[in-house]
Amino acid sequence: MSAHENDSGAPHGTRRDYVTGFLLSVVLTAIPFGLVMSGVITDMRVTAAIVAALAMVQIVVHMVYFLHMNARSEHGWTLMALIFTVVIVVIVLAGSLWVMFNMNHYMMPQMAPPAAHGAPPMDMGGM
Repeated sequence: MSAHENDSGAPHGTRRDYVTGFLLSVVLTAIPFGLVMSGVITDMRVTAAIVAALAMVQIVVHMVYFLHMNARSEHGWTLMALIFTVVIVVIVLAGSLWVMFNMNHYMMPQMAPPAAHGAPPMDMGGM
């Protein structure tokens, strides 16, 4: 029996693993908080991209250090379930964005461009 398995064969972490995961989580939370609160980066899109990237890294840290997900746990079935979940979420999000974009494009009224200088006024239909 290895150092990371209990009597039931399920993996569990050591104190060092939990402390490492906790410290990484604190750092991965403090960096985005500091970026947003200090306003160091003036472009909001860049700040949002950095925050999103660090959030993804933090998800992986939580899965590895606290949920003990890896290719060896339960003969890889937890990793397969995670991959399946990610694929389904990506399909749902991409499909939702596609539908919303198309509804916005095809259902919203098209606004007429503003009249150029010297152009005759538009006929208002007897108003």
